[in-house]
Amino acid sequence: MKFQGAVIKEQRVTFAIVVVKRNVIQNSFSAKRAIGTFQPVFPHIPIVLMAQDNRGRPTYYGRRDIVRFLAKAPLSAIPWREYTVG
Repeated sequence: MKFQGAVIKEQRVTFAIVVVKRNVIQNSFSAKRAIGTFQPVFPHIPIVLMAQDNRGRPTYYGRRDIVRFLAKAPLSAIPWREYTVG
């Protein structure tokens, strides 16, 4: 399965962001399961999920400090690339 994601190192914290569908982050069970699915691609670092609404506004799910940081960062500043899992 191919997906869009990014690895970011900011303020001595390295973490991953993965783009998912909105319904994934609206349910904590689904969100945690998705994080587990992506963990082999990003071992030993926290993963934050990101979904966009119909206007392109992002919503994040994951570690609170990282979510707060990302809420202030423009999407265009994130170094997105395509990854493969599975």
